Amino acid sequence: MSWLVQPRLVNDPFGDPGVYLDFRFGRRAILFDLGDVSALSSRELLRVSHVFVSHTHVDHFAGFDRLFRLCLHRPSPLVLIGPPGFTDRIEHRIRSFTWNLLDENSVDFGLRAMDYDGSRLVRAAEFHAREAFARRDVQAPQFAKGLAWAEADFVIEAVALDHGIPSLAFALREVMQVNVWRGVLAEMGVPPGPWLNEAKQAVRRGLPDDHPILVPDGRILRLGELKHRALRLAPGQVVAYVTDAAPHAENRARILRLAKEADQLFIEAVFLESDRSLAEASRHLTAWEAGALAREADVRRVTPFHHSARYIAEPDALRQEVAESFQGGEARSLTA
Repeated sequence: MSWLVQPRLVNDPFGDPGVYLDFRFGRRAILFDLGDVSALSSRELLRVSHVFVSHTHVDHFAGFDRLFRLCLHRPSPLVLIGPPGFTDRIEHRIRSFTWNLLDENSVDFGLRAMDYDGSRLVRAAEFHAREAFARRDVQAPQFAKGLAWAEADFVIEAVALDHGIPSLAFALREVMQVNVWRGVLAEMGVPPGPWLNEAKQAVRRGLPDDHPILVPDGRILRLGELKHRALRLAPGQVVAYVTDAAPHAENRARILRLAKEADQLFIEAVFLESDRSLAEASRHLTAWEAGALAREADVRRVTPFHHSARYIAEPDALRQEVAESFQGGEARSLTA
């Protein structure tokens, strides 16, 4: 099965939180959180089209300057989405720089910042290089409740967790996997090519079986024939990301809904259960609770991160506690 994205931690579990989601076929990437991004190459960062920021504590947002600087001379926009007040913080950060060398002849790089209130995008602004990044308030996209972003192939679900302040958790959900049986295409005498993207989109949009699909040799095939012979449909990939959440019932309920049956859950595991008092005081999850949430959500794979530096001398302790809690005697997968 060919997944839509290949997700991985930006840093080791003791480093700044963040996940890089690399699209397999799109020359594109998405970031969940924007802390220290020095581990990512310039090429990797220039692939980033969207960044979803949980909150603006420094370890989740300090990488903004590097990403922004790299993107200054590219024509494609950068979209950043965060919790309430996020758009104002982006504006303040941009205004801390001097832009006297920008004019109408500059590459018109655009940055779009948006606030997500836990249910919807409620505020948005654009900043364009040719306008010296002056703020321009615009209408926020109107997606269904619970969505921070939506495209033809995937949506980004988001919930607000309590960390003393709102801390957003995210899940990328692929709309539907549509894979091609190339051997069957050969039997049908039909060459592969970009036309298959149209067929895949037609399937995802639920178009009827008699919908016509034009192939390169001029023939017209019915969508139903392709769907029942050469295309394989499967549930889409789900990647969830949870960080900076107080260990209480309301947060647990929201995490379970977001991460339900995810293919991979990236979840903070900051303290050992024996140090639960520290977790409660700082509004973070313990490793035991992270593993238990992953098990209860019935995720396929869990990756813990955001480890407290107090355990640096025993680097495997948190991971082992997550594994013990998660596996519960079943065949599951925990990744570093």
